[in-house]
Amino acid sequence: MTSTSWVLLAVTLAFALSDWWATWADRADIRRLTKPATLAFLIGVAVTLTPVDPTIRTWMVIGLVLSLAGDVFLMLPEKWFVAGLGSFLLGHIAYIDGLQLAPRSWGWTAVGLAAVVVAIATVGRRVVQGVAAGDQSDMVVPVIAYLVVISAMVVSAFGTAAPWAIVGASLFYASDATLAWNRFLEQRRFGPLAVMITYHLGQIGLVAWLV
Repeated sequence: MTSTSWVLLAVTLAFALSDWWATWADRADIRRLTKPATLAFLIGVAVTLTPVDPTIRTWMVIGLVLSLAGDVFLMLPEKWFVAGLGSFLLGHIAYIDGLQLAPRSWGWTAVGLAAVVVAIATVGRRVVQGVAAGDQSDMVVPVIAYLVVISAMVVSAFGTAAPWAIVGASLFYASDATLAWNRFLEQRRFGPLAVMITYHLGQIGLVAWLV
């Protein structure tokens, strides 16, 4: 990490904390700044740090930029939800490309595969059933496609055997699972806040893995 990276990380955390508060307080006006700013400054962290592998860093930055686009789309009216989903799907593909460039541990890959199989069989299955039974049944295919891609990203992260990658990807997985549960099955007061905390910490974890 360079000195610039540390400063940008501090700003990232400040915006993240502000966004968590605004999420809990339901202050959409404040979140129009804090939500995209958190990812924008985190992109700055990734760009200015000294990575172990510059090519991996490039793929992860692409994933962050696509995540930022997804954040913006999800703040827009409902008709932009699919665009947000698509942006994050492409972002996970970029993350997979970066993670797959790292040295592989087949043992940890197996652990990651087992973890996502359990997650899909429990939470994932319930979410897909909820989508199919609700008034957004046309979302079944996009949701399944997204579930497959983010699961592949998590398995790829486990395959690196790197703690930051594994924790970051797992938190991202938990964030999206909570978002899907809150949207398609049961809305809970703490749901949106849990989504943002795990999302931001997950992204920070993936960036920390670069060094």
